[in-house]
Amino acid sequence: MAKITIYIENRPYVVDDDLTILEAARICGYEIPSLCTWKKGQCSVASCRVCLVKVEGERRLVPSCAYPVRDGLKISISDPSAVNARRTSVELLLSNHYYNCQACRKNGQCELLEVAKRVGARPEIYVGEKTATTKDEVAPGIVRDTSKCILCGRCIEACKETQGIGILGFENRGFNTIVGPAENRSFNNVPCMQCGQCTLVCPTGALMEHSEIDKLDEAFKSGKYVIVQTAPAVRAAIGEEFGEPIGTASTGKMVAALHRLGFYRVFDTNFAADLTITEEASEFVHRVITKTPGPMITSCSPGWVNYCEYYYPHLLPHLSTCKSPHEMMGAIIKSYYAEKHNIDRSQICVVSIMPCTAKKFEKERKENSVDGIQDVDVVLTTRELAQLIKRSGIQWKKLPEEQFDNDLIGDYSGAGVIFGVTGGVMEAAIRTAYYILTSHELEPIEFTPCRGLEGIKEASITILGNTYNIAMASGMKNAKVLLDQIEKDESKYDFIEIMGCPGGCVNGGGQPYVFPLFLPNEDDDIQYTYIKKRAEVLYNEDRNRPIRRSHLNPDIKRLYDDYLGEYGSPKAHKLLHTHYNSNREKYPD
Repeated sequence: MAKITIYIENRPYVVDDDLTILEAARICGYEIPSLCTWKKGQCSVASCRVCLVKVEGERRLVPSCAYPVRDGLKISISDPSAVNARRTSVELLLSNHYYNCQACRKNGQCELLEVAKRVGARPEIYVGEKTATTKDEVAPGIVRDTSKCILCGRCIEACKETQGIGILGFENRGFNTIVGPAENRSFNNVPCMQCGQCTLVCPTGALMEHSEIDKLDEAFKSGKYVIVQTAPAVRAAIGEEFGEPIGTASTGKMVAALHRLGFYRVFDTNFAADLTITEEASEFVHRVITKTPGPMITSCSPGWVNYCEYYYPHLLPHLSTCKSPHEMMGAIIKSYYAEKHNIDRSQICVVSIMPCTAKKFEKERKENSVDGIQDVDVVLTTRELAQLIKRSGIQWKKLPEEQFDNDLIGDYSGAGVIFGVTGGVMEAAIRTAYYILTSHELEPIEFTPCRGLEGIKEASITILGNTYNIAMASGMKNAKVLLDQIEKDESKYDFIEIMGCPGGCVNGGGQPYVFPLFLPNEDDDIQYTYIKKRAEVLYNEDRNRPIRRSHLNPDIKRLYDDYLGEYGSPKAHKLLHTHYNSNREKYPD
């Protein structure tokens, strides 16, 4: 790319020639308000008209999100006509918006309100009829409220460009236009994987996770043993909700907050990630020994499992039968842990703090139960945990650093931690599969070909003279490439890791929002680097753990010695393995 000179308010700036005015202005230190740009400055429809600027030589104001820079371009952001036009655009958006901000969970992180404040929008300048509202609260993972939608189209682009699905679109025309699935169906009645990537880009409260805080409150009232577990990716992001810079490790403060919220025990899902690896690696080895047609594909991501059931049901035999870590953890808490502590398993409520909205659906699957009792009872996102902490009056900055409860199932390895980033499951599995096949430890322990945020990564490893080809994909648009290869019998891989969200769980649909408007102290390129910063938190914890291989976790060893027997035993299969639905048409009732 070439360098060119542009002028903003008559001051010269040198920028790359492949940018829009909006992107170039941000690099040069100007924040032009915008509501329809959704990722890295991308905008396909320029619909909100909030980023209008004056360009010399143009007869009309231009949308800066869609207007490319060129050498010598002269731009005015503060031209009175542009200032007035941006304010009018926001006032028109507000005229069709329901003012129940006090009750909206997006309050404090609503881009519409922030932009309205910045452009000086006046309330109720335009008053009249409002578009009829659809409120969809049926699906377990995501709720949709069109009364808060501003038709920016961000969610449409995220679903189409990130996941390659495109179940969202503009419905109807003119004043009756809304955003939703075809025919304004519920998320419950379309092939939505419930990943929540749409909620990450929605500037208002139109798309949110389906809150289960009320279920948690009921569990506490019931007098049950309420036991909480937290996924590895949560610690890499929860601090952002309390003003910490992106990339801050918050394990100790998170645990301290959970203790103060009154949970009976606070456990780390990393223990169950280690358990998943011992089962999954042994399953892979079994498939290799029995020459089962490959490749085997990981099953930790419920969004990916949903996608496979909807779009590639004939490939389900390739999926590992292992439950995801938090489901395994729930099963072990309600069996092994309950028996050791003489607790009636029906009196235990397992709460999972997850970076993922699809986990809310996963816990409802009848396949994820043992003897009629669900493994997990409540799933809260990272954002919901932050809401709980704030509601309870806990001051984050004053929290001490505390440890997870170490009670039978408390220890974990570094391999369990890296589950939260793309390539982490594969790297952890290789560490253990190598040991199972050779009785020796893999050296060096860090299998770096698995690392990086590319959409598709591939590598190979030679064990006992046999070379195994592996691949990793995150985001369904990337996964589709690998799945189509399997369909055509062109796949060269033996083992594939697939994660539903780009970058892995650190970028899950339940993680804190990354809106540049609310992050003035972050790097200029934060939209490019936030996933990398969160991922580094997990890699650092892996490096600092005294045990870095799942099969060496002493609590895992004791679990097998005292309770499960060997890897893949009948008891392990009953508790830790699942099956899938090849005739999926809609979510179960």
